[in-house]
Formats: sequence, structure tokens, C-alpha cells
Amino acid sequence: MVSDTQNIQQSPADSALQDQFGRKIINLRISVTDRCNFRCTYCMPAEGMQWIARREILTFEEIERLVRIFASLGVDRVRLTGGEPMMRQNLDQLIAMLKQVPGIDNIALTTNGYFLEEGAKALIDAGLDRINISLDSLEREKFSRLVRKDMLDKVLRGIHTVAKLPIQSIKINMVVIRGVNDNEIPAFAQLAREHPFKVRFIEFMPLGADDDWGRDKVVPSSEVCQQIETVAPLVPIDETDLHPAARYRFADGQGEIGVISSVTAPFCDQCNRVRITPEGQFRTCLFSLQETDLKTLVRGDASDEDIATTIRQAVWQKEEGHLINRPDFQRPSRPMSQIGG
Repeated sequence: MVSDTQNIQQSPADSALQDQFGRKIINLRISVTDRCNFRCTYCMPAEGMQWIARREILTFEEIERLVRIFASLGVDRVRLTGGEPMMRQNLDQLIAMLKQVPGIDNIALTTNGYFLEEGAKALIDAGLDRINISLDSLEREKFSRLVRKDMLDKVLRGIHTVAKLPIQSIKINMVVIRGVNDNEIPAFAQLAREHPFKVRFIEFMPLGADDDWGRDKVVPSSEVCQQIETVAPLVPIDETDLHPAARYRFADGQGEIGVISSVTAPFCDQCNRVRITPEGQFRTCLFSLQETDLKTLVRGDASDEDIATTIRQAVWQKEEGHLINRPDFQRPSRPMSQIGG
């Protein structure tokens, strides 16, 4: 059967998915589940999570249809997130399906790394191009406190399993929290010098109901770079592609790091990404206070063209930027695990 997407007629000028501030959207993040085997302190509470009913979560076929529509609007990159996306059974099948969508050039995954030792090969064989692994400490006791699970050894085995497989990019994401793990910045920088990993240092953001966020716990990226310079000198990487991270290579050519200054130097004016939650709610910003219901359209009688129109309208209203640095900032009503990492 021919998808309605193939029948959407657009002029070249109309093909780009663009907001009222001139930002072109090419990057789509899809959360495939809100469930997670960890309880990271900045992501979800230790207890009392109310999971989304499985019948409400988008099926693989529904996700594929939405990706085809987004691809027809110019999106060429998809990232699968969670929760922990590898808790979704048969995730390799979804990757294989999305790999066949015309226009999608790159498929990525963000994971806590727990299931990589056993599951990475199947995902890469299915077509996974890039992987980001959340790792906030290299010290077992500290790691256990941060994720509320004693699983560091298994995560590290998973990371080194991926390093032996044919994949374009492996990134290690470290959320830096002052007084918690900021003393490990040099050790993480050393990871990028000794292994084929690109390490990303992310400023601590207010995303969890009980994350105890405060500006005093944010380590500015400028300070992160100063600490990394104690390991080896850095040289900025000039590039035309838009990335949330400011990228650097070590001056001797041995490794790459990046810093994501979400709080102290937001990159909102260059944002090219949007998100779909596990149950099909469309969010134009991580910190959005409003969502657009795509699931009802997908499960109803809406055509692909109808859905594309709804997406265009939502993107046009995309927020100019988050309000973390303003007194009227409001946290999202849902934890990070339900929004999608």
C-alpha cells in the first residue's frame, strides 16, 4: 500500500520544516518507552513512578509512519531515547524499519548502557549509526548513588563491547554536578584520549521533580574546559553543522570532547530538534509546557497530509528558547523519563 506521505505535494520552499524564528528542523528524537531499570537522581524519583499504559505507547508501525512524515518534511536524523530504550523488546526491528525510510540518513540511540553487552550487536547489525551512553561517574560508590543501582561494572563492559563493533560514533554523556562528580572531569577527559569515545560534558539542568537542582550545582562549561586543559591543551573544532555541543580536539590529535552549555550559554537560537514522547505527544522543546497530540491523529482517520499540517503548525510555534535563566521559568510537569532523553 502506498503511504499518503508519498502523495504530499510541496514546493522546494515549502519542504523545510521551519519555525517562526527561521530555525530549520532536521533532528527528531523519539522516546520508545518511559520505563527504565535505573533511577537516576536528575531524571526520576526513586519510587512512585506511574508508568504509561503499554496500550498508549506508540507501536513500531506508528513510529515508522510518523518518521516517514517527518522525513517528507526534511528531517533526516532520528534518535531513539527513553526511559531506557533497550527495555523496549525487539528494538532492532524498529531500527531496521526506520533505516528503510527514504530521507533518513542517520539513526542514533541514547542509552544507560546496561543492556549493551548482550544487545549492541543486534542494534548495529540492524543499522544503528551512532550511540550515546549516559555515564556520570567512574567511581562505583558514586555511580550507585547517582543511578540508585550498583551496575557500573556491567555498564563499562557494555561500553567496551560497543567499542569493538562497527559503528560511526560512540559518545559518553556526563552530567556534571558540582560537589557530586565534578572532581572526575579530568578522568572523563582521559577516557577520550585512551579510547575511541567522544566525551560530552553536560551542564546540570532542572528536569527532575526531586533532582535538588540549584544554580550553585551547575558547573559552567568554561570551568569544565579549564579542568580538561590540566589533562592536555584543547583546540576548538570549527564546523558548519549545528550541534548542541561546542566541540574540541586535543591539540596533539589524541581524542575529542564536547561541552553542552544548556544553562550558562543556551544554544536555543540554533536548535534544530523536536521530540515525540512514548505515547505520541509532540514537543518542540525539552522544556515545553505544551504538547501536540499526534497519537490520536495516527490512530484515527487523519491522512499523512493532515498530520504533516499539524506538525508544521506546532513547529511554527516552537519556543524561542527555554527560560531557565529567567524568574518566570517553569519546570515541565513530567519527569525526564516520560519526556525522553
